[in-house]
This record gives sequence, C-alpha cells and structure tokens, in this order.
Amino acid sequence: MDDNRDKRTHASSDDTGIDGEYHFVRPEQRLYEDAEFVPQDEATEVPNYYAPEEKKPREKSGSAHRSGTLKTACLCLVCALVGGLAGGFISWNAVKGSIAADAPTGDTTKPIVSTTNIKKVSTETASANEIYELGCRQTVGVSLESTYANIFGQRSASAVAGTGFVITADGYILTNYHVIESAQESGYKVSVLFKDKSSYEAKIVGFDEDNDVAVLKIDASDLTPATIGNSDDIAVGDSVFAIGNPLGELDFSMTSGRVSALDRSITTDHSSAPINMFQFDAAINSGNSGGPVYNESGEVIGIATAKVGSSGVEGLGFAIPINDAADIANELITKGYVSGKAYMGVNIDNRYTSMYAQYYNMPEGAYVYNVESGGCAEKSGLAAGDIITEVGGEAIGGYSDLNAAVKNFKAGQSTDIVVYRGGEYATLNITFDESKPESGTNGVSEFGASGIPKQ
Repeated sequence: MDDNRDKRTHASSDDTGIDGEYHFVRPEQRLYEDAEFVPQDEATEVPNYYAPEEKKPREKSGSAHRSGTLKTACLCLVCALVGGLAGGFISWNAVKGSIAADAPTGDTTKPIVSTTNIKKVSTETASANEIYELGCRQTVGVSLESTYANIFGQRSASAVAGTGFVITADGYILTNYHVIESAQESGYKVSVLFKDKSSYEAKIVGFDEDNDVAVLKIDASDLTPATIGNSDDIAVGDSVFAIGNPLGELDFSMTSGRVSALDRSITTDHSSAPINMFQFDAAINSGNSGGPVYNESGEVIGIATAKVGSSGVEGLGFAIPINDAADIANELITKGYVSGKAYMGVNIDNRYTSMYAQYYNMPEGAYVYNVESGGCAEKSGLAAGDIITEVGGEAIGGYSDLNAAVKNFKAGQSTDIVVYRGGEYATLNITFDESKPESGTNGVSEFGASGIPKQ
C-alpha cells in the first residue's frame, strides 16, 4: 500500500537501501532484520558480536492464520528487498507446493505432531547442558544452493543456510518458509545436515507462506524428534533457549534468555497479514530462522523467525508459537495444504493508491480489476471496477488491508462488504470459499488493460 495510514504500510527497498532490513513504521522508524538464512560465503570466519549485512542471492517481489484479537500493538516488519507491487491476486492460497509422495495416507484426523505423542524430557527443569545435548540431536542445518544474476547478467551460485528441527522419528522437519523459499520457487536442491555431519537431501512436503511455516521430509528413521510443548502455557519471564546456525557458520549454537512479551502481531515480507508471535531476548542472528526455541523442560515452544536489526538495540527476537506451527504442520503432512482458509478470488490493482484516490476525489480502497468466474466474489455481486472500502466493518485502504481483513475469516463464514461503484456506495454480503492449492496463487498480477478510472 502506498500510504502511511496504518501499521500495515509496507516499505520498498528504496526506503532503506539495505538488503534484508526491516523497519518499524509506527510511531517512529527503526530498522529490523528477520532471523533468516545467510549466504554461507558471507559468513565471517571470526565473527563479531553483530551480524554482517546480509546480501541475498536474488531479488524477489513481495508476497496469519491466527485471527483472534491480539493484546499488543502491531509491529510491522517489512523487508526492504520488496519492490513496488503492480497488483495482487487475492486468492489467499497458502500452499503452492504439494504433499510428498511418501507422506502418510492413513488416518488424517490423528495429529502427526502434538503435545501428547512424544515423551517429555522431564517433569522438572532440565539443565541448560541437558537441553543443548538434546537440541543437538533434534536441530538440523538447512542449506540450499541457489543461482542468481549480477548487474552484468552473469550467473553466480551462492549457498544459503538456515535452521530446522525434527518433528517425527521418520524424518519430517519443521522450518520457516522463507528459509526454503528460493528452493520452492526455482527448484534448488535442499539439504539437511545433522550435528554428526550426516547429510540428507530433503523434499518440500508443503508450506504456509502466510504464516512462514514449511515442512521438509528426509529419507531417515529412528531420529530424535523434538518434544512439542504447549505454547499456550508460556508466560512472560519464562526461561527460553534457542539453538540454530547463526551467520550460517557457527552451527549448533545455543543462546538463552526469557520471554519478554506475548501476542506480538508481526508482519514480514513473507506474510501479507500479521502473524502472532511471542517476543524473547535470547540472541538470534541471520541463520537462526526455523530453529527451535525451548523451554526449561526441553520442550519446543516456538520457531525463531524475526529479530530487531537496529544499531544499538539488542535482545528483541520473535518466535512463532509452536501450537500454531504444529497445527499447520499436521495439515501440510496429512492434506498438503492448510484447510479452512478464506478465499475471495478477486484481482486487485495496486496502482490504485490513497494518493491516486485523493487526486481524483475518489475513496480509498482496494480497486477490483477482475473477479473470478463462479467464485464467492462474483456470487456476492462484486464486479470489476468496484472499489472495496470496508470488509466486516473494517476500513480498507488497499490490497494489504483487504488481505489482512479476509484472513480474519474462515471458509464458509459470511460478512458484509462495502463497495464504491458508479459514484455510490453499496453493501454486499459474501460467503468465503476455501483456499486450496488449485485455487491460484497469492502473487503479483498484470496491470489491467482498461486502466483505473479517473472519476
């Protein structure tokens, strides 16, 4: 969205000029990084206390499931690598990949990952050393070889690295989507490395881009799966331990800290709507993405995902609660996609901005370029040329607002939408379809040939 009207405003790379940086949009601007993969050839041999600037191997265009009321103000972390969007197809399809051929085909109602299917380390507090030894058997390095073109058009190769952890004894691994994003998009090989130096080629089972979660599968058995804790039980002040591969070089490092806050609403360039995360102060750096965050009992309670990157600011990391991630992982493993997500099926032209609307004396909103034939939007009466100004009582200022508003609903739920059409407002009622892999993609669309109306 092109204006600064609320906390969901996205920034382009021109705002900072620093790859992999994020900034805090409201009330004052700060720089952020997410704890994602790092090019291995840029990892420092003798690292400093601060992570080096991260140079990603490619440029990409911008792309949660936990609706509910969040208790805290929304932090908007926007990757500077994201360029201006031409348009967005609001299909809200979270899983573009498909389930692996060797995924379970039996009872899909029984969770693969739960808080009850794995024996706890202890009913009492474990020592940091015990947690580390256990974590080293459960944590893995995730790497992929990617290629990209430099400014002269020459092709180069670059290895990138992140973190993941084992969730089943037969080789399912949980990580962040952005760790394997380039592999999913371009077919790069994904490798998983254990602390004993054993390495496996991994298949991408599925992923939920909106919530930055992905599941991998390796051909292995008798692995040590992580004990899945109950993230609903964590409280501010609880001790936490993070294990990962900071900078892609210092593999299997552990840091410790405490839970600083709960229910932070975080938006990154990998999610088009806020994701619920908890905040903690254990040190994490580039390369920690997808790694486990443990509690004192050696149970995984979160996935390390984002961190503050501002100079002079330390101890601000964010993790996806494991309850949320485990639910997603179960659906990816058993179904190949996350069920129940609302699907609207409209094509939004992002050239229609608040500045454009003000200049031509038109209302702010999401300009509908195209409506999917036979979908819920068409059935509700939505038509090309409509400007959506409100969904479920929430004001809409553009594509990002509309995307976030729709994610507050599930498939089959109904709500009123307000549209501006031909100089008048109209209220329509829509019952959302379900987003499935075949529904489409949440990508950037072409400009409409007819253009945007000027009055």
